[in-house]
Amino acid sequence: MAGMLAGMGRWQPDARGRLEKAAMELFRERGFDATTVAEIAERAGLTERTFFRHYADKREVLFGGASILQEMLVSGVRAAPAGLAPVAVIVGALEEVSDRLFEERGEFARQRQAVIASNAELQEREVVKLATLAAAVAGALRDRGVTEPAASLAGEAGIAVFKVAFERWVSQPAAAAGSLAGYVRECAAGLKLVASG
Repeated sequence: MAGMLAGMGRWQPDARGRLEKAAMELFRERGFDATTVAEIAERAGLTERTFFRHYADKREVLFGGASILQEMLVSGVRAAPAGLAPVAVIVGALEEVSDRLFEERGEFARQRQAVIASNAELQEREVVKLATLAAAVAGALRDRGVTEPAASLAGEAGIAVFKVAFERWVSQPAAAAGSLAGYVRECAAGLKLVASG
């Protein structure tokens, strides 16, 4: 019976990881636009139906983690100690998220960024994702009692720090990159200098 079930493909270990790996290989080989969901599923040794159980479409392979990132950032902002300046709250949340979410996925992050950089539609989607993050973080700051326009300004500034830090981090070879949290701290310090100058 177990052999029959295995042959039917009902249970696929690490299906999501296999689909992600196959998609990234194909995106690099053929380009994002030229890759189909059927090809991704075939490369992963899975069915299209399995693909759609994990992702709504092939773009979600690249953007599926956005909701996790947003949840973690908002939670970090809400859990920050009272009395911190709004940007310091966001930077602290960014550092924590960087350590927890990105350090083990550095290679995927680098591959993902290369695919996005080569496709205008995906670049636009990335801009929307970052704007959504900034709005969510600003909302979490408002929940902490930060008034407008300070909450929105801090949210935008914090996500700008993340964007620049992330781009600098993924542009480095993995062995030399160090931690994303280090780039976040460096970019936050740079923002402070620019704002006070």
